Amino acid sequence: MTERHPKGLYVLFATEMWERFSFYTMLALLTLYLKNPSEGFGWSSAEATGLYANYLMFVYASPIVGGLIADRKLGFRKTITIGGVFFIIGHVLLAFPSHVALYSALVCLVIGNGCFKPNISSMVGNLYPPGSPLRDSAYNIFYMGINIGAAFAPLVAEGVRQRYGFHPAFAVAGAGMAIGMTIFWTFQKWLVAADKGPVQTKIDVMSDRDLDTRSDIEKIPEQNRIIALLVIFAIVIVFWMAFHQNGSTLTYWADKNTDWNSSKVLPAIISFVTLGFVSGKDVSGVISNAINPFWIVVLSYPLSRLWPWLNRRGLEPATTTKMAIGILLSSGAFLLLYFAGKAGGDVGKVSPWWIVIFYLLLSLGELLLSPMGLSLVSKVAPARLKGVMMGGWFVATAIGNKLTMIGQYWDVWPHSQFFLLLSSILFVMSMLLFILLKPLKRAMPGV
Repeated sequence: MTERHPKGLYVLFATEMWERFSFYTMLALLTLYLKNPSEGFGWSSAEATGLYANYLMFVYASPIVGGLIADRKLGFRKTITIGGVFFIIGHVLLAFPSHVALYSALVCLVIGNGCFKPNISSMVGNLYPPGSPLRDSAYNIFYMGINIGAAFAPLVAEGVRQRYGFHPAFAVAGAGMAIGMTIFWTFQKWLVAADKGPVQTKIDVMSDRDLDTRSDIEKIPEQNRIIALLVIFAIVIVFWMAFHQNGSTLTYWADKNTDWNSSKVLPAIISFVTLGFVSGKDVSGVISNAINPFWIVVLSYPLSRLWPWLNRRGLEPATTTKMAIGILLSSGAFLLLYFAGKAGGDVGKVSPWWIVIFYLLLSLGELLLSPMGLSLVSKVAPARLKGVMMGGWFVATAIGNKLTMIGQYWDVWPHSQFFLLLSSILFVMSMLLFILLKPLKRAMPGV
């Protein structure tokens, strides 16, 4: 009988979809809000990018603490609930126009993400038995949920902003998070088995029989597996540095250097998809934040079907190989924007199709890296440290996010050179990962 995905996956899918809707509604607005002289604070691009980078750094570093709390004290479900409450409070605070509300909101969002993000990702892996061939495709499906929420978030944010302003748009993010937590607790019966509760640190003495029945990855010393994961974490830092330019320099590019009205098709699509809620003729850079998750949604299902199909034929690449290819594709995406910058003379406007195709390549690279990384941690990390190591994945993301501060040079360097630098660094990291594939596979057999 063909193994099927458990119902709990779809509960986590829906919960994460609404959480990401709230998260990306806020993120799509943040830098342009900070720069806005009337509703925001009139900051410069460098100032807005600086706060954006620091916020994202703390947001993605906090899961190491949230993972530890879940592993040692509260279990996954209780910790996720605490995170959801802080998320709602943070988004509601952003609806108030003051510096105190801004910084208080960001603190709440950091705490909320720390408690929520690593633990819901760990629960996905816990739905499946060790060695299940469905785990990679499960993370692709889960990742599609993330990006359905992320795709609608900028569209709703832009529509509310156009009609009512920034602050009501931030309030909408809080409502999305409330819906997500309602789903999470309404369908708890499908999630109980995935919540292992606090894992005891006691190491049991194993018999010879126990040792014989362990999987290949369980026979590898914990230290070797942790070191292998740390190597992966170090390499993907550069990917996140480039990828998370989407909320700063890529939004600036879409806002100031993209002529949306040069295409009759895209404004019409925007108006049609939003039922006229968003004016396609007067869009800001906010709307560009919907392109990446749109491509993720389009590509996720085919990839989730491709991996099991290849697996049955013995042709599925190792998870680390998928990740190396993903970084290489991301390098190609930024190389494309280098040519876009040249085409626009670095300060002029270019066709929006440049950024649409850019996000197609970047999204494919992301799908080969981010959900694969989550899957890798769930398969390789020792059971007693799974939440902490999942948090470690997000710490690597946090460091990459801090490095997005390179975007402070956006108004100093020619845009084409900025994109070329990112492309070059990504290319070097992809080649390094290809070189390390063999030793990594020895430390992580079967993944």
